[in-house]
Amino acid sequence: MTSDLVQASWTRIDAWLREHAPRTFATLRPPTGTEEIVAAQQELGVTFPPDLVTSLLRHNGALEGPEAFRFSSGDRLLGVSGILGDTGFMRGIDQGLDGEAEGYWLHGYVKFGSYDVTSDGLLVDCRTGRDSFGAIGRFFDETGTSFGEADSLGEYLAEEADRLERGQDAGIVTFNGRLFREAPLPARPKYSADEPLLAPDEQLPELDLSFSPTDLLHVSYLDGHEELGALIATLPYERVVEAARKQLRRLAVETGLNHYPEVKAALDAWERGAASPQPDQTGPLALRLRAVLAQADSGRDRTRRWAAEQIALGIWGSPYRSVCESANMRSHFTLDWRAELHADLGDPPLPPIPDDRFWGALRNPAIDSSWYAAQYTQDQN
Repeated sequence: MTSDLVQASWTRIDAWLREHAPRTFATLRPPTGTEEIVAAQQELGVTFPPDLVTSLLRHNGALEGPEAFRFSSGDRLLGVSGILGDTGFMRGIDQGLDGEAEGYWLHGYVKFGSYDVTSDGLLVDCRTGRDSFGAIGRFFDETGTSFGEADSLGEYLAEEADRLERGQDAGIVTFNGRLFREAPLPARPKYSADEPLLAPDEQLPELDLSFSPTDLLHVSYLDGHEELGALIATLPYERVVEAARKQLRRLAVETGLNHYPEVKAALDAWERGAASPQPDQTGPLALRLRAVLAQADSGRDRTRRWAAEQIALGIWGSPYRSVCESANMRSHFTLDWRAELHADLGDPPLPPIPDDRFWGALRNPAIDSSWYAAQYTQDQN
């Protein structure tokens, strides 16, 4: 029976999370009661497939927030109250649409996974008497409902357990006790480092050299890095500079730019504490990076273009912005970028995931948190 598969799959998922991502595991709620499930079916006017009932009797959804357990689709597991709320909402937006013709949202669909920031989510077909009863589909705002995720919730959960147990081969990453799901890393093209340095009069794209080491970093760059962003915002400036150097070297190695002597020499000099060359479109480093831009443009390699731009930013721009953007870039090349960024920052204890109040109270002259500060002051008053 697939209900047995639900139990077995949750046992595997729980065990994996408890060992590898305890903070994510802690967001899974305890079982609901049979009475609540019966009342929910009556309120919605449907019969839940046995798999959904079994799942709710194991976990009544997951708590909201950045640590929440989410499926590989990005959807958070819903409990009874979430199922009622989200399914009711979907029925509301479908009023006036010919659902049977449109395939947008049918009365017999029940949503059990929510993307939260949109109405997208996972659903189960609760139309009894049909071959599709119990099948798992997904709803998208733009295109409506499609099936093919799995024939049952038991199968869907078994596939989720398989992914967790495959680890990084399935894009599964853990950091600071949390579960992250990353996209597969693309293969990178190989480039030769033997190309001669072009003359200044060659027709090459110009580098953006408008930045400065003293530029303010908007807090939005840090917010997306969650607890690592909070760490960067509060560490001493010298520690941030050191991390920016290490991150930029990692990026140069991962993209092959470190093979160019002009890039390697500049990074070596930065690590020794030597002064950076003046930002000049005709200097050796700038010419090399401009040649990489031209090569990337001709090969439509946007990632390599961004990497060259990051080298320029790291050498001549703000270390705060450099460390953030290098980390963003490196997420395209390695699944362990969070752990490596933490190591480059010195492996200090990680703060909690920051909220608006944290950013409002932040007092770092290198970081622009003025909007949050104004909101914080207003709240204090």
